[in-house]
Amino acid sequence: MALKPLQDRVLVRRVESEEKTAGGLIIPESAKEKPSEGEVVSCGDGARKDSGELIEMTVKTGDRILFGKWSGTEVTLDGEELLMMKESDILGIIT
Repeated sequence: MALKPLQDRVLVRRVESEEKTAGGLIIPESAKEKPSEGEVVSCGDGARKDSGELIEMTVKTGDRILFGKWSGTEVTLDGEELLMMKESDILGIIT
């Protein structure tokens, strides 16, 4: 099933964090934090100004992004956990 976000919303797939530290210690699942990095799966057309003019999205499908720890709403699509968030919740694009 495909899902197209509306307006300035973005559908994001979290990027899994490393299971080992730089020193080689294995991090158990219970101690892992949810990653705040992800890949844009799809995005809406953009927000509209009061005049009706479209403000185009800065991010596009495939971009790797950084977002706040509590950003977005978790959604499950075809058994996959994704995040739906507004573009303003995105802190930056990783290049």
